[in-house]
Amino acid sequence: MKRKGDLSRAERLEIGILLEKRYSLRSIARALGRGHNTVSYEIRTNSVNGQYDALKAHAKARVRKRFRKFQWSKINADSELERLVIAKLKGHWNPDEIAGWLKESKRRPYVSKTAIYDWLRTSRGEQYCEYLYSKRKRVKKRRPKAKKILIPNRVSISLRSLGAENRSRYGHWERDSVVSKKGGVGGVAVHQERKSRLVVGIKVASMRPAEHAEATQAVARLAVVKSTTADNGIENRTHETWGAPVFFCDPYSSWQKGGVENANKMLRRYFPKGTDFAWVSQKEISRACAIINDKPRRILGYRSARQLALRAGIIKNESVLIQG
Repeated sequence: MKRKGDLSRAERLEIGILLEKRYSLRSIARALGRGHNTVSYEIRTNSVNGQYDALKAHAKARVRKRFRKFQWSKINADSELERLVIAKLKGHWNPDEIAGWLKESKRRPYVSKTAIYDWLRTSRGEQYCEYLYSKRKRVKKRRPKAKKILIPNRVSISLRSLGAENRSRYGHWERDSVVSKKGGVGGVAVHQERKSRLVVGIKVASMRPAEHAEATQAVARLAVVKSTTADNGIENRTHETWGAPVFFCDPYSSWQKGGVENANKMLRRYFPKGTDFAWVSQKEISRACAIINDKPRRILGYRSARQLALRAGIIKNESVLIQG
């Protein structure tokens, strides 16, 4: 089944013919080898006065596509909108978060995330690419690295409760580590609550298991922890002292705790690779986490992680989370 590409003129003519023969939308989709949603969207969007005319629909789609290519120009044309977009980028909001906030707050004019990215690729907006997480137009994909370490009494992630697995219950966390540069000392024990996406970073002086056990216990004093999901790193060997059930990813499967991996990426904006955490304070780490926790997130319906966590009552000590 086709999944990409615009409908052709011939396909639109076929849709018109089959509609006249009273074919169902699913039957039309099967005949074209397209998805049902594609056909439904085409008829809903390109009909004129409630009637689907293939030639008019094709012309309408071409005009919309041509206009879409220059959506980014709205930013250049509106100085207030341009200032707002730049301010939010400098405030470490990504284009999706800016567009989502504009839509939810019903601000006008509205500009989509795609238009913002397109604008960033122009000579006018390229200078602001440095405020993106990647600081690049394209993000390089890296193969996750993992070490196979013997964990005593290791419990597989497959035994994790349904509430933790499908994010239907609060209090289930993922954890990982952000480390110093080669030759540096220490790092950050990063924890993310799976449902609210609340991020907590605790400075650790080394990768010794005892340090990470203390960090995880510190998180339990700040927030409700019902379970934790971790990888098979040596720093997790003392998991039985953490005070809550711990579940381990399969070997070489960091994607199974993708939430905290994403949190690591966001923290790396403030502490890029090459940072020696021996010279970074807990207050600086907490401040970075506070910025992340206060941002509107698409996955949260453009609410913030802290807002959801407070509403759910899983934060025990909010002042520590905000200021460190």
